[in-house]
Amino acid sequence: MRLVIWVLWPAFVAAAIAEAIFFTLIDPAQLYLLGQRVEWSAMATYSTGFFLFWLVCIGSSLMTYWMMPDVAKEALRQAAGERVDLARRQRRQEEDAPRGGG
Repeated sequence: MRLVIWVLWPAFVAAAIAEAIFFTLIDPAQLYLLGQRVEWSAMATYSTGFFLFWLVCIGSSLMTYWMMPDVAKEALRQAAGERVDLARRQRRQEEDAPRGGG
């Protein structure tokens, strides 16, 4: 699950930045695709553009992860395993607490 987070979250942020820059410079009403004018609403164009940028960024994040040395991957896994999740810690404390009314 952490791999999914490590890949999708940075890709999401990068896609949001890419879309903001792209659509700041280019008006959706003036887009052409394969020589044909795109006749979609602005919202549909923004949404489709975001998902396309996200797919490209996901590919980039995956390639980065796959090309990392195994030592770096293991260090990431170990660091993620040592991190205490606050929600899990609270559950453990509740389970360890003595139950009254016994």
